[in-house]
Amino acid sequence: MKIVSIINQKGGIGKTTTALNMAAGLGIKNKKVLLIDIDSQANLTRGIGIDNDYPNYDVYDLIISKNLDPKKLILKTTTKNVDVVPSSMGLAGVEVQLVRDNRTEELIFFPFIEKIKKEYDYIIFDCPPALGLMSKNALSISNSLIIPMQADYFSLEGLSQLLETISIVKKRYNRKLYIDGILLTKFNKRINFSKEIEKELNIFFKDKILKTRIPINIKLAESPSSGQSIFDYDKNCKGAKAYESFIEEFLQLKRGYSE
Repeated sequence: MKIVSIINQKGGIGKTTTALNMAAGLGIKNKKVLLIDIDSQANLTRGIGIDNDYPNYDVYDLIISKNLDPKKLILKTTTKNVDVVPSSMGLAGVEVQLVRDNRTEELIFFPFIEKIKKEYDYIIFDCPPALGLMSKNALSISNSLIIPMQADYFSLEGLSQLLETISIVKKRYNRKLYIDGILLTKFNKRINFSKEIEKELNIFFKDKILKTRIPINIKLAESPSSGQSIFDYDKNCKGAKAYESFIEEFLQLKRGYSE
């Protein structure tokens, strides 16, 4: 079983799209996957087809109620082999509550993961666009992480801050954490500046830059509103083919982890 965090503190770069379609792609390959939505915007929850009619329990309850039965938290989805722990707006104030309760150093997801880890091949955290307690806790229990990012100046500028946070988490909580790769998303090879950023990333990060490029694709933007992965929405579009390539590349990675 492998735990992967999908993380970037910058919003709008395809983080949730990557988490959703990574899970779906692994599910197609008969891997059992659990998605954990720890972003209070709950975009992943809606994008995987869970609406406001889902049960009252979500990731907020996982954090606050330490002994909550995992069966009350985990929901089945219509995506093959993919389950989800949903999020909600209630999560927005949880970091303040953790500070108030002196739980900032607690590894809050560890007890839950210990209970369910034998049931899944992969657990994927969709982290919020912030480097706060939620992201720290996901990284603290993850084997590795994927960093989706756009080939633009602001994404490149924010990458150094993210890498600093990763370094701190490794030193204090999780020495075995490693980067599976940086995934370039919303990529337009016809824009010279994108190609310049790509070249610069390859110079500084070398083997950490994944070969797959996720293109700008309207189908990728449309699919979450239908509550479907790109493979269910339009498996023949460019976006689906790109994420299929990403899954193949991901499964071939052997950076510090063996099945």
